[in-house]
Amino acid sequence: MEGQQGQGSRATLGLAQAHFQKGEHAEAETLYSAYIRQCACAAPGAPAGSECSPEDLATAYNNRGQIKYFRVDFDEAMDDYTSAIGVQPDFEVPYYNRGLILYRLGYFDDALEDFKKVLELNPGFQDAILSLKQTMLDKEEKQRRNY
Repeated sequence: MEGQQGQGSRATLGLAQAHFQKGEHAEAETLYSAYIRQCACAAPGAPAGSECSPEDLATAYNNRGQIKYFRVDFDEAMDDYTSAIGVQPDFEVPYYNRGLILYRLGYFDDALEDFKKVLELNPGFQDAILSLKQTMLDKEEKQRRNY
């Protein structure tokens, strides 16, 4: 039974990824949510041999966050990015994605923290390098104008 559940989880994730890549976001979101529910086993202390890896769970949270970002549901997207980080703290992509939202909302200090973390984890992440520079410039401009 346990092996069948693991196969079901992997199949759900695979279907979610396929829909996501085709831009079928409603279907992908439903499947990512189902996968996340199935993967309570990926929590700390999960039994050895669990079929839900932290990497897959973090990817599911990150990609579901992307779907929420696309529909401009920033609070829920940030919740998913934060969940992805909680599951896999060395996964740089959700830090970057959360940083983009924080930047768009004008929370420059928090965005800077996330972009710096991305570059700590992956110094060659070009989009994070550019985002960090732009955030620093915009923060300085905001301070110069006293808002």
